Amino acid sequence: MSGALLFVYGTLRAEFAGPMAQRLRCEARLLGRARTAGLLYRIADYPGLVPGGAARVVGDLFALPDPATTLGWIDIYEECAPGFPEPREYRRSRIMVDGPGGPACAWAYVYVRDEAGLAPIRSGDFLAP
Repeated sequence: MSGALLFVYGTLRAEFAGPMAQRLRCEARLLGRARTAGLLYRIADYPGLVPGGAARVVGDLFALPDPATTLGWIDIYEECAPGFPEPREYRRSRIMVDGPGGPACAWAYVYVRDEAGLAPIRSGDFLAP
């Protein structure tokens, strides 16, 4: 898993003030802003990414020096690690992103439940006012 990248679009973003975002900033290297094809939905006080389509979702791209450790605690944070009950909200998947250095394949946590009835975040940016 050496050289792994992570695309985050919600409460793990570099500008977000939460403790898990702070932890990620401490253990990973922020490469910069990135975008991916998909739709963003408001789940509660956090978003969910449904990949694909023509719309764009804004996030941050991180390089992970120790991907096994970092992805392990994020799997727990996103409640998609083994042992969490089904159906889970998220699945860790590899997606294509347009990052500061061009196209790249990155890990992301994608929303896997039915999005019917959820409010879309039309800007594609969870942190936009």
